[in-house]
Amino acid sequence: MNQGTPAMPPVLAVERSIDPLVDPIVISDLHLTAERPRTVERFLRFMREDAPAHRELVILGDLFEFWIGDDAGAAAAPVIAGLAAASRDGQRVLVMHGNRDLLLGCEFARATGSILLADPIVVDVAGTLTLLSHGDAWCTLDVAYQTFRAMVRRPEFQREFLAKPVTERIAVARSARMQSETEKAVKAMDIMDVTPAAIVSALAAAGVDRVIHGHTHRPAAHVIDIDGRSAERWVLPDWDFDDAEPRGGFIDFLDGQPRLVFFDD
Repeated sequence: MNQGTPAMPPVLAVERSIDPLVDPIVISDLHLTAERPRTVERFLRFMREDAPAHRELVILGDLFEFWIGDDAGAAAAPVIAGLAAASRDGQRVLVMHGNRDLLLGCEFARATGSILLADPIVVDVAGTLTLLSHGDAWCTLDVAYQTFRAMVRRPEFQREFLAKPVTERIAVARSARMQSETEKAVKAMDIMDVTPAAIVSALAAAGVDRVIHGHTHRPAAHVIDIDGRSAERWVLPDWDFDDAEPRGGFIDFLDGQPRLVFFDD
C-alpha cells in the first residue's frame, strides 16, 4: 500500500451507522501474521469456501496480530488480496478495529474495498437490532489496560505514532507485544474477561437485547437477565491453526438466529 501518513487517524475513519446486514458471516481474533502461516492459509481457504455463501463478511477486530500503519502492510498482501476479491465479487466487507490492529486506516479500507466500523455499533443483523463490538472496552476490571486503551485511541496519539519512521513503529509494537504477553501471564483470568455489569450497561445504552463480540477467546452463547428480560451475548472464537490443537470458527445466521460454527479441519 502507499507510503505516507493517512489522511485522518484511523479512529476517526469509522462509520457509525450502516445499512442492515441481511446474511452475514462474522469472525474475529484471527491474529494473522507471517509467523502463523497455517492460520493465514486457513483464512484464505475460509475466504474461498465459507465466506462467499454470505452477503456480508464482518470482522470484529484483531484480524491481524499487529498493524503499525497502512504504509507498512506489505506482508499482509495475500490477506488484503483476499478481502479485495470478495469486495469485487459484491460482498460487503466490514472491519472493526481490535486492540492489536487499531491502526487499520483509510488506505487499508480502500485497498480491500471494506468499511471500517465504529466500536461499538448497533446494526440490524438478520432482522434483529444487535450491538457489535470487539469487546475489550468491557474488560473493565483491567484498569491499567483501559487507561492504555483510551490513550492509543486518541486522534492526537495516532497522528504522532503514524508520523514516526516504520522502523521505530516496529520497535514500539514489538515491545508492546512482549509487555502484553508478560502481563497476561500474571493476570487473573476474570480480569481479562468482560464484566457482566459492563455488558448490561452497554445493552441498556444501546437499547438492544443481543450483543456479539470477540476479544476474550471464550466462544459461547450466554443468556443474560436484565430486569426480568432475557438478552443474548454471543462470543466469537479466536483462530490458531499453528497451535498443537488447531481452532477457529465463526458466527452465521440460520432463519435469523445466530449460531456458533467451529472448524473441524
